[in-house]
Amino acid sequence: MFHPNLLSKKIQQSLMIGGVCLASLIGCSQPAQEKSATQGNDKAPATTTATDSKSVAITAIVEHPALDDVRAGVLEQLATDGYKEGENLKVTFQSAQGNTATAGQIAKQFVADNPDVIVAIATPSAQSVVSATNSIPVVFSAVTDPVEAKLIPSWEASNTNVSGASDLLPLEPQIELMKKIVPSVKNVGYVYSPGEVNSTVVLKQLEEKLKPMGINVIPAPAQRSTDIPQATRSLQGKVDLIYTSLDNNVVSAYEALYQAAKEIKVPLMASDTGSVARGAVAALGVNYKTLGQETGKIVTRVLKGEKVGSIKPATQQKLDLVISPKHAQEVGITLSDALVKEATTVEPTPTTSK
Repeated sequence: MFHPNLLSKKIQQSLMIGGVCLASLIGCSQPAQEKSATQGNDKAPATTTATDSKSVAITAIVEHPALDDVRAGVLEQLATDGYKEGENLKVTFQSAQGNTATAGQIAKQFVADNPDVIVAIATPSAQSVVSATNSIPVVFSAVTDPVEAKLIPSWEASNTNVSGASDLLPLEPQIELMKKIVPSVKNVGYVYSPGEVNSTVVLKQLEEKLKPMGINVIPAPAQRSTDIPQATRSLQGKVDLIYTSLDNNVVSAYEALYQAAKEIKVPLMASDTGSVARGAVAALGVNYKTLGQETGKIVTRVLKGEKVGSIKPATQQKLDLVISPKHAQEVGITLSDALVKEATTVEPTPTTSK
């Protein structure tokens, strides 16, 4: 005869064992169901939608206002297109801090992470990423001449894993602006990093365009950002104006260049409109937030299933003219009323100038 308590305990044990077995059966069957739902599905869509979770890795050679605007523009456009960071989009960002060796390390790490798209901002970072992969889609931005940088074979769709948006500027309007700032200009200084393809391409183009006009280009190479003030001062008494392209070392140290130019009383003209707030007298260039948005549109197309190699690289057609009459006064020149009226934006004196 069973004791009642003993019988109760046996019933409880039997129920517990049965529950475990049932849970085990359910747990074991779930992966098989998931597997059948994701494999061998002939009806799966060929393209993705903005609700699918995606990953984008972004790298820049250095952080400065122009390149920061590019990155912000990319993320804004992706959000507009339905890819929102923290919801259905994972974003990884790393800056190489101006070091090309670090850019190479970042590229290798990103390739190992295997994101859906790698966005490479500025030529050195783009070159590092393109060298590291021929399969993961790469979208470059803020690259002046992607053909010269050997990122793509031509300005047409590459049929490779690379496309992007260039900040290439026509030099003729730049030269016209030089003449409007200093009508008697005969010698133009050019502070640049000799190791950056963007900068050497612009130097060559400047020399070719200005020589027939009787205007000399005097290069002032600065290998590192710390060399920029000395390179600028070396132009004292030799030039009427200093022109700067989107050289990443130069732009990242623009305040130092501005102080040196102010000391030697030579006006600065930039191709990066953000540099006017940091000391340039004038700049005629692309809006880098807009450039980032154009880059983001390409990224969206890739995330939705389009082959990156079928997308033609984008260029910016609209240029903004930004001027600073006060910076002009600091170096002893006055901008004409006509030039002031042409400006898209007239900058006040920046907080960094004293």
